Amino acid sequence: MRLKPALAALLVVLLLMPLVAAGQFRRSRQAAVTVPYDSHFVFTRIRYGASLGRFYGGGWEHDYPTAERNFAAILDYITNMRVRMDGSNILDLDDPRIFENPVIYMSEPGYWTTNDAEAKNLRAYLLKGGLIIFDDFEGDGHWRNMVAQMKRALPDHSFIRLDVTHPVFQSFFNIKHLDVPHPTVNVPPSFWGMFDNNDPSGRMIALANWNNDLGDYWEWSAENLYGTDPTNDAYRLGVNYIVYAMTH
Repeated sequence: MRLKPALAALLVVLLLMPLVAAGQFRRSRQAAVTVPYDSHFVFTRIRYGASLGRFYGGGWEHDYPTAERNFAAILDYITNMRVRMDGSNILDLDDPRIFENPVIYMSEPGYWTTNDAEAKNLRAYLLKGGLIIFDDFEGDGHWRNMVAQMKRALPDHSFIRLDVTHPVFQSFFNIKHLDVPHPTVNVPPSFWGMFDNNDPSGRMIALANWNNDLGDYWEWSAENLYGTDPTNDAYRLGVNYIVYAMTH
């Protein structure tokens, strides 16, 4: 994948572009929750709680669909990736279509529960080359729940705390600090990775933004609700995650 040269300041310009106006996106839900596979990158959000018969509720849908639409616009503009701009995916973990998507995203994993079929499919997906990103969760209880659900899929793997020198933070933007604050909760943010064979020098298979909420920054970026600097940092992190996943 060939990347465009980009300066960090370019994000500031993009966030002010009316074409990425979150207010416009927020007025209506997407008509469909999946788009046909065509090899373009698609923002793919994981749903949980489907066995309870609910489509919305529980936290997995937080910031949908504005966060993914704004983020897709940034990713498409900044990089040379082919990004699907006309929709995104919502999939359950036991859906075979997750294998069509190299990166999957879950909001509020502190409320996530999984079953045997989902855990088995998630394990196969991660070990075959996929990456799952956990976002929008805080506190020890939510952390323990996310870890417990991941242990159902990968009982022999553990999370390792990341520092700014890890390649995921240098894959596109040269990120110099990881002190992007949670937009609404006073908690110390940290970033954790899970790796093939528990080897931190190997391929990352899971990434957790604990005590943070990048999706909220993306959702409200056009309104500049949380300020330019932390919002830009949230986009920089997201772009780096996708570029890393597509090149490792």
